[in-house]
Amino acid sequence: MLKRLFDVVFSFLGSVLLLPLFLLIGILIKSEDKGSIFYRGVRVGRFGVLFGMFKFRTMVFNADKIGGPSTANDDSRLTKIGKFLRKYKLDEIPQLINVFKGEMSFVGPRPEVPFYVNMFTAEEKIILKVRPGITDWASLWNSDEGAILAGSLDPEKAYMEKIRPEKIRLQLKYVKERNFWVDGMIIIQTIMKIIKR
Repeated sequence: MLKRLFDVVFSFLGSVLLLPLFLLIGILIKSEDKGSIFYRGVRVGRFGVLFGMFKFRTMVFNADKIGGPSTANDDSRLTKIGKFLRKYKLDEIPQLINVFKGEMSFVGPRPEVPFYVNMFTAEEKIILKVRPGITDWASLWNSDEGAILAGSLDPEKAYMEKIRPEKIRLQLKYVKERNFWVDGMIIIQTIMKIIKR
């Protein structure tokens, strides 16, 4: 209950305070290719319920139809403003909307696409018992998946081999050890990581 109250209050305050930034980013995205400002990717939420995760659009229109779900930093589908937004994690800001709606939390396992969730083992399915989040231990371990995937001839294979195993391990660790103080530690470390960027 305390966690949900925290999510509602701070997602609302964050949305209000960041409104000027929302508007500026929206103008920059529109000025590049006139496409939509937001991208709503289908993700698997708590208890396996599908939801649309908000992001500022960083790729060309219909990018999901001309490539896989894993995106390297050198992916040709990325727009110029999109590369900048991804580098500084600004594309994630609209997820405050998902947090306010209760589809996500500030802290929790990053939501996956159905393709990867369908690969979960029985043990890994406990990840779906909690709300997915904007940040978690796995996000801190690997805050730039695109850099690891850059230059790969097969980004999906590279994701499965280099990222997914440790990501799953850290997500399971969070689910098993989660509490309000752990969430606080993750939020502080995430803020420090963003500042260092």
